Formats: sequence, C-alpha cells, structure tokens
Amino acid sequence: MCGPHFCSMKITEDVRKYAAEQAISEEEALAQGMTEKSKEFVESGAEVYVKPV
Repeated sequence: MCGPHFCSMKITEDVRKYAAEQAISEEEALAQGMTEKSKEFVESGAEVYVKPV
C-alpha cells in the first residue's frame, strides 16, 4: 500500500538493501531498525501526536 508519505514497497526495498549491505538477515535488519527508531522516539519525548510549531 502506498500513499503520498508512505510506500511499503519502497520500505521493503530499503530494508533488503540495508540487510545486504550489512550482511545480515532481513529480520535482523528490521529488529535493528526498530531498536534505533524506538530510541529516537523516546529521546524526542515519546509523544505520538506532536503539536505543530
């Protein structure tokens, strides 16, 4: 499913490319990415809805 700000096919392609570059499995690449994004989320205040500036 794709939209103006999200394309699952592009994300899948990026994950596969990243996994190949790092010589890890796609599952490991996903786990690594989720860990990084989780840390980024917490560091930015852990708010789901951010008030516009």
